[in-house]
Amino acid sequence: MKQLVRSQGFGAIIGVVVMLVVFTSIDFSGWWTNQTVANVSQFTAILAFVAMGQALVIMTKEIDLSVGSVYGLAGVAFITMEPALGVPGSFVLALAVAALVGFLQAIAVVKGELPSMIVTLGGLFAARGIIYVWTGGSVHNFSPAARSHPMTRLFGGELFGIDAAILWLITVSAILGLLLWATPFGNRLLATGGSRESAESRGVRTDRIKIAAFILCSLLAGFAGILTLCNQPQTHVTLGENMELEAIAAAVIGGCLLTGGRGSILGAILGALIVVSFRYELIALGAPSSWYITFIGAVLIVAVIFNQKLARFLGHSA
Repeated sequence: MKQLVRSQGFGAIIGVVVMLVVFTSIDFSGWWTNQTVANVSQFTAILAFVAMGQALVIMTKEIDLSVGSVYGLAGVAFITMEPALGVPGSFVLALAVAALVGFLQAIAVVKGELPSMIVTLGGLFAARGIIYVWTGGSVHNFSPAARSHPMTRLFGGELFGIDAAILWLITVSAILGLLLWATPFGNRLLATGGSRESAESRGVRTDRIKIAAFILCSLLAGFAGILTLCNQPQTHVTLGENMELEAIAAAVIGGCLLTGGRGSILGAILGALIVVSFRYELIALGAPSSWYITFIGAVLIVAVIFNQKLARFLGHSA
């Protein structure tokens, strides 16, 4: 029990349990249906990819506001370049574009010593602007041949009767979990966010760690955009708008401290589940869309307070 309390996703586990109890109490027949569970799981998987990347950056005491636009830019690159490069070629190009955005922003933050909030806010607008300029305001759909391509079906269909996005989330989150908790990179990542001076005094190249975190964050956002379009091969230039706010909320609800040095992959996934579940259930209950933003804001504030108190209780500076 003590280990569970000390785990960095403990707050998110409590949140998920409370949420499920409340939703079961007020809307049992609507909440526990195959369709609802399938939809919530699918949307959670997509948001969880973006939230996991955001969590990695927040652990280094930085933030990335551009992930929603990177998600959209990679998705638009994937679907727009498919006629010229084919599905595999456009897949590689889309991920390369996402990685490049993450790299350039990281260089501006690390080498330029600029605040990540300002740099990535600029990245948010720049990437969104590129989408509009590139597409002229409209994005074509996948051709029938592209929809039936094996790679499209691998990322967007069902595998073994389960939505592909969920299986990819399980695979990628397991890899990231091992990277974070079983490799020196994970220790250095948390040390960079916990105390940069202390980490550097022990030989940690904090600049390289932050660059890697930003690139991973953009790659995960780009991959999520590709998964979305493989599953639903039609889109609009607004793809991913405001997603950065949901990703940050999911990471923080999942236990990430904005002061860095604390967070978890599992927590980010559970945070995404909470965010998506609130959105879906409020819509199902017929609440106005504005209530969703209000509820997420309230949950976010409660999560920040809970995580800070939990971190102090466990002896972590918050």
